[in-house]
Amino acid sequence: MQKLQSQGVHHITLVGAGRQTSIDFWEGVLGMPFIFEQPNLDNAGESHLYFDPGDGRLITIFTDESRTPEKRRTPTDTGCVHHIAFAVSRVTFLQAVARLDERGIKHSGVKDRGFMDSIYFEDPLGLLIELASYRFEPPAGSTHADVLMQAHKIRVARGDYAIAEVHLADAIQALVERSRATLSEDRAPKNPY
Repeated sequence: MQKLQSQGVHHITLVGAGRQTSIDFWEGVLGMPFIFEQPNLDNAGESHLYFDPGDGRLITIFTDESRTPEKRRTPTDTGCVHHIAFAVSRVTFLQAVARLDERGIKHSGVKDRGFMDSIYFEDPLGLLIELASYRFEPPAGSTHADVLMQAHKIRVARGDYAIAEVHLADAIQALVERSRATLSEDRAPKNPY
């Protein structure tokens, strides 16, 4: 047997209500450009809206003008989607509470996740949305996932409960030391003072 190797999320499709509800939320609140629309090719009674979440991939919504938003949390039973998280820059994250408040959108406030900060709120159809902002930048040539995997290994080796900022800093240092050559014979920390 061989794997079916994935190379990233292609798109996520959600069941929406009317067309304008989706446009107002995905573009009007989250700033995702509405890039195209066509019929749902499996259901002619629905439209299929496409939004760019910021990385050139897609969030798509099936809309139907006969459906209206239901103001209740979507199911979180086994097999259901719990939430969708979107990356935002630190400067955007720092504005999120005020910008949600000015719209009257109920939210969790800032949640400390050790390696990132998060804010949670529901879309107009009850889907939980997370705005996530990493507390670190990976070194050149590495990804956030590379840093997190290395930080996990460091955390486990030290017997710590969850990834914290010290694990991230040490992970970044380890990744740089593995990926960047030096002319020095000794790369150990020094105190020149």
